[in-house]
Amino acid sequence: MTYNAECWRLRRAVLVLATTWLSGCATVGSDRSGPGACPPVVEYSREFQARAAEELALLPEGSAIAETLADYSVLRDQARSCRSPSP
Repeated sequence: MTYNAECWRLRRAVLVLATTWLSGCATVGSDRSGPGACPPVVEYSREFQARAAEELALLPEGSAIAETLADYSVLRDQARSCRSPSP
């Protein structure tokens, strides 16, 4: 092994240790109290919702789009509950 290879191994070890130590200095917790912790929920007008419902009704049974919209609905409910204060 050459001297150069030993030097790179030492640098890698120092980089790994520094990264590990610095990641322990994070000041933000994983709780939901900080700004931006909850995603925004886009509000749609009644007219837009009615138009979307009409278009959804035109899709074939078992449509992939209908399934993804159901998933989106769940995500919107979760985002709303994230924003509302806990009792």
